[in-house]
Amino acid sequence: MTHTMPHGAALLLAFIREAEVGRNDRASYDVIYAHRQGGLTKPLTAMTLGEVIAAQKTWSKAHGSSAAGAYQFMRATLIGLLREIPWLKEEQIFEPALQDRLGLHLLNRRGFASFVSGEISATEFGRRLAMEWASLPVLADTDGDRRRVRRGQSYYAGDGRNKALVKPDRVEAVLRQVLAASRSSDETSEPAEDVSPPKVRSEVRHRPVARSGRFWTWLLTAGGTIITALKELNLVALDWRVQLAILATIVGFAIYAISSMPAVREALGLGR
Repeated sequence: MTHTMPHGAALLLAFIREAEVGRNDRASYDVIYAHRQGGLTKPLTAMTLGEVIAAQKTWSKAHGSSAAGAYQFMRATLIGLLREIPWLKEEQIFEPALQDRLGLHLLNRRGFASFVSGEISATEFGRRLAMEWASLPVLADTDGDRRRVRRGQSYYAGDGRNKALVKPDRVEAVLRQVLAASRSSDETSEPAEDVSPPKVRSEVRHRPVARSGRFWTWLLTAGGTIITALKELNLVALDWRVQLAILATIVGFAIYAISSMPAVREALGLGR
């Protein structure tokens, strides 16, 4: 199953795989109707969806049905899904992950969300599932595909080919498990706002240079140092050499500020 598969849906699909092909392991995804997959030129899960649909065209006559994969998709069903699902393409490999996604789509189409939310009953959902998968029984007497069918019979009973392969009590037990799993998942899941977003490099906001305490500290220190030096040297007039020294000091502090303060570099357009 894919990591996006709801737990309740995963339980139900595993049950459907076992009902349809007699197993729910990795090999179940390569099964075709009547377990004739040994005659294929390559495994079903190595074919593209288009190749599967093309091969199914002859299976109805050769094997009695075009059903393929873990969920026994009929050829008409796969063609319909191609038209219905925007992301589904003939070039995609008919691998287990794709079959699971298509199986989930069929569950949703038959009312999985409505069943979990309590909008429809287990009996009604069971009838809808039986309409999709012939191996599943209806859970109450109802009108079937060919005739009136009783609880425990396949929806397609009377067609000479399909019959229910599991008991209705077993289906009801699984549906109870599905409900419990779905509700448990809802209770333990965290609210969307509590989910930590992917970490990205944050933009550091710098204060303007004029508001930088470090900048003014260095500037005043530089000025105070120069004034103190002049007083100690008893210089009354500043010749060009003193002026050059003062300029060099100021430039030195400026270089230091630019090299060590991101705010200064950003203000001067020098980057970080």
